[in-house]
Amino acid sequence: MDCKYFGQCGACRVYEDGYEAGLNQKLELNQKRFQSFFSGDISVFSSPDEHYRARSEFKIWHTGDNIDYAMNHIEKKEVLLIDECPQVNIYISALMPKLLQGIKDKALGFKLFGADFLSSSSGEIVVSLLYHRQLDRAWQEKAQELASDLGVYIIGRARKQKLVIGQDYIIETLKIDKQEYKFKYIENSFTQPNPRVNEKMISWAMDKFNGVGGDLLELYCGAGNFTIPFAKKFEKVLATEISKSSINAAKENMLLNDVQNIEFVRMSVEEFVQALDGVREFRRMKEIDIDKYNINSIFVDPPRSGMDEASCHFSARHEHILYISCNPETLVRDLEILCKTHDVVDMALFDQFAYTAHVEMGVKLVKRAI
Repeated sequence: MDCKYFGQCGACRVYEDGYEAGLNQKLELNQKRFQSFFSGDISVFSSPDEHYRARSEFKIWHTGDNIDYAMNHIEKKEVLLIDECPQVNIYISALMPKLLQGIKDKALGFKLFGADFLSSSSGEIVVSLLYHRQLDRAWQEKAQELASDLGVYIIGRARKQKLVIGQDYIIETLKIDKQEYKFKYIENSFTQPNPRVNEKMISWAMDKFNGVGGDLLELYCGAGNFTIPFAKKFEKVLATEISKSSINAAKENMLLNDVQNIEFVRMSVEEFVQALDGVREFRRMKEIDIDKYNINSIFVDPPRSGMDEASCHFSARHEHILYISCNPETLVRDLEILCKTHDVVDMALFDQFAYTAHVEMGVKLVKRAI
């Protein structure tokens, strides 16, 4: 990637020797970090070196009557005004200058402070415009014109206000092992930012469950990013997630892909463990017949904080554990517990966030024979 803002923009911090050099740095760091758990080769899944982000957020900066996109400066002392970003996919990249000009032409910039983009791989885009003022009917009419002119959906957000022009979601298609999966991505909810690496991550995870059989339990399932493809690998899948909006999206994604062997339950991991162990009863579990499941595999994809100790011990009850982590530091902490009963048999590094120090790690663990 060739970016004229390298060294100034805070979005990219590992860039001086090119993409491959930065990726090698990440690999070397994590080989050392996990050497006490795994001595084999860590599989590496690279990112496209430009136009890889399908989700992005920019500040809107006002200088007199002019407005610009802005990012935090790499030294965090000020903002950096930008007119392009080669991180974002080709559709967002092409839209950015047109959107800014349209905002000026339609006089939609008053107290506008941010613009968020969510794009599918086919170019369907939702733009969220963030304001420090309440939005009225005049705003809606002008925003409708702008959405029509640009062929996008627009969301106007202000304090306790969300106005939708068109729709607040896109439909993404992921290609995994020669099969297409469709996902509804809702504005302002979590989605994987790098779809090409996401495809590789899901494919790797599916491969790690080859031949294990039985049923799968998934914790932190989100909107079903892994759950839906996993349905092909198992007879039944039971998946939990605390977010109501994510569970609703997961159920819609199940229908989009004509999948019928998944049960979703909206519970925290702590609540779910309490329900299984008979510590507490939950109405949300009354429709779940846990005795019909033959679960010997568990998949976890927790937030950056990782799992708590109780969740680690619960996961360790299962023969096969597959762990996707967006924070290698908390993964090390959790492996200290999991590796008391399990061996790490495979690891992978997924470069979701090119030109930064961040990576996602995949770990396959198998319970040791007693």
